[in-house]
Amino acid sequence: MGLPFFGEMLSFLWYFKIIRRPDDYINSKRRKYGDGVGLYRTHLFGSPAIIACTPSANKFVLQTESSFPLVWPSLEIVGATSLVAVEGASHTRVRNFVVRAINQPDSLRKIALMVQPRVIAALDLWSRKGRVTVFNEAKKVTFENIGKYFASFEPGPVLDTLDELFKGLLDGFRAYPLNFPGTTMHRALQCREKAMAIFREELEKRKKFGVGKDKFDLMEGLMEVKDEEGKQLSDIEVLDNIVSLIVAGYVSTSLAIMWAFYYLAKFPLVLDKLREEHMPIAKKRNGDLITYEDIASCKYTSRVVEEIIRLANIAAFFFRTANKDVEYKGYKIPKGWKVICWARYVHTNPDNFEDPMCFNPDRWNEAAKPGSYLVFGGGSRICAGNMLARLQVSVFLHHLAVGYRWELVNRDAGMTYLSHPKPNDGVEIDISKI
Repeated sequence: MGLPFFGEMLSFLWYFKIIRRPDDYINSKRRKYGDGVGLYRTHLFGSPAIIACTPSANKFVLQTESSFPLVWPSLEIVGATSLVAVEGASHTRVRNFVVRAINQPDSLRKIALMVQPRVIAALDLWSRKGRVTVFNEAKKVTFENIGKYFASFEPGPVLDTLDELFKGLLDGFRAYPLNFPGTTMHRALQCREKAMAIFREELEKRKKFGVGKDKFDLMEGLMEVKDEEGKQLSDIEVLDNIVSLIVAGYVSTSLAIMWAFYYLAKFPLVLDKLREEHMPIAKKRNGDLITYEDIASCKYTSRVVEEIIRLANIAAFFFRTANKDVEYKGYKIPKGWKVICWARYVHTNPDNFEDPMCFNPDRWNEAAKPGSYLVFGGGSRICAGNMLARLQVSVFLHHLAVGYRWELVNRDAGMTYLSHPKPNDGVEIDISKI
């Protein structure tokens, strides 16, 4: 369990931050205690906890939400009516609304066309600069597309303000839940309140004046979508879910795009295969935007995307809390203890993936072993925007493959693993048009 008060946080930081070999944290436990049933007792992030690091153990936890709910230190920061906060029938209802608005083919067709102008413009600008840091630049274009799709906001003062507010809000998710002036949590909640006010003003305008027929965005979708009984989301449900979805997608999408540049620069044969797949589409479109159907037809691209997000391990673990004593294969998980589903180790364990640290899209010619692919979580809380995330990376891959060449400035850059895995330089590249 580790030291008094600190628990095993010093050991965790040693592996993740000091020697930067994060998978050895779990390996050290396996060497000391054996494999057992894939559960290890610990004390991390201020609480006694059970680590689940095998597919079967994670599947058990993630698919038994009645015993292992998702508990937030502060509902205020995620929004009490947001998809990530509600439970049971309320969660099913809100999830159905959100999935229809962002993750179904009809929505994805519109999104595929909407995001491309900014991707095309960004890549053109990067090539004229010559040298860029991909993570920083990807965040800019990702947030511009989020602003456009979520509320039809164009680049300008409002979007710039929202960008700063969400940076402050995201800091609160890693902060100790103390809410008084001067704390990170207090500032994060203030940022959330101000962001909500901006979206609320836009929502009220739409209710009063309506929206043009040519406008389609998430806010409009959430305002209009109805369930089987004809009921609609309330205003606060619309606003809470817009804010929580931005939090979920902003940094994670930017990181996935960054890793795409990194791995394709390291594995040029994969890039060659992508070009073979996308050049005929580009010629057919003759300068027009590609469609959702074009992207869906690119089977090799789909495998590349899955491999990028598997190795990126953007969400290294998921947290649940036992609301009662639960037995698993003869071991008791005590009530009130956190359960940490260690997705990173599942993705990097050779028991689950052959040569797991090698970037190999062809491994996806066959389905992953059950329970071994957790990039979007699992159970009823699997990411509601998983197809949207895949789409955005695929759009980038198309325009990269057909129009640009690039190389890493620091091919041997060291890695940082907290708060998210990324090369120390944020993937600095020299980029030019083909």
